[in-house]
Amino acid sequence: MSDPQLDDNEINRIHREKMQRRQAARKKVLATKTEERGLLIVHTGAGKGKSTAAFGMVLRCLGHGMRVGIVQFVKGAWGTGERDVLARFPDLVTCRAMGEGFTWDTQDRARDIAAAIAAWELAKAMIADPSYRMVLLDELNIVLRYGYLPLDEIMAVLKAKPRDLHVIVTGRNAPAERNLGGFVGSQVPVGHECPGRLRHFEDFEVFGELFEGARLVQ
Repeated sequence: MSDPQLDDNEINRIHREKMQRRQAARKKVLATKTEERGLLIVHTGAGKGKSTAAFGMVLRCLGHGMRVGIVQFVKGAWGTGERDVLARFPDLVTCRAMGEGFTWDTQDRARDIAAAIAAWELAKAMIADPSYRMVLLDELNIVLRYGYLPLDEIMAVLKAKPRDLHVIVTGRNAPAERNLGGFVGSQVPVGHECPGRLRHFEDFEVFGELFEGARLVQ
C-alpha cells in the first residue's frame, strides 16, 4: 500500500527504482544460464490440466517451427479438439492415439497391455528420431501405475534421450520415487465443479479425467 503523503511523481520514482533493481537481479541470474539442452518434464497430480499444459508446450514448439511427436497411451480413437487442431500441421506434428480407452470400457487387461506396449514402441521410435524436437507421452503415468509397462526400461530410455530433445510425460500418480523427470509439476485440484447433471462439453473435455481420478485414488 502506498504512502498517502507521497505524490504521484514520488510513487512513480519508487516504483521505477524497484523495477530497475528487479531487472538487474534478473539479468544477473540469466547471465549464469549458458547451457542449452532438452528437458524431461512430468505433469502429474490429481488436478485438471496436465495434458492441457503439455499441449500448450506443443503449440509453442509449433510456433517456432519445431517438429513434435505425440503418443497418447490411454485416449482412444474418439475425436478430441487438440487432435483436430494438430491435424492441420501434418508437416510438424505426428499425433497417434494408441490407447483403447478407459479400462472400465475395455474390461480386458491383456488388450490394454498390448495397446500400451504398441504405444511404447512408437514412443521409443519417436524419441530416437532426430527430426523431433519434442515428444509428448500423454498419460504414460497411467499405464505405469497399472504395471502395463516395464518401469526400468522406460526410465532408462527417458534418461538416455537425445540431448536436444524435450520429452513431456503426463498423467496422475507419478510418485517421487519414480523420478522420471528433472522438472515435475503437480496439478492441485482447488475446485472441480462436476454437478450430477452437467454434461460433457466439447470445449471442456474433463469428465474422463475426473472419473479416471476417482477410480485411481481408491
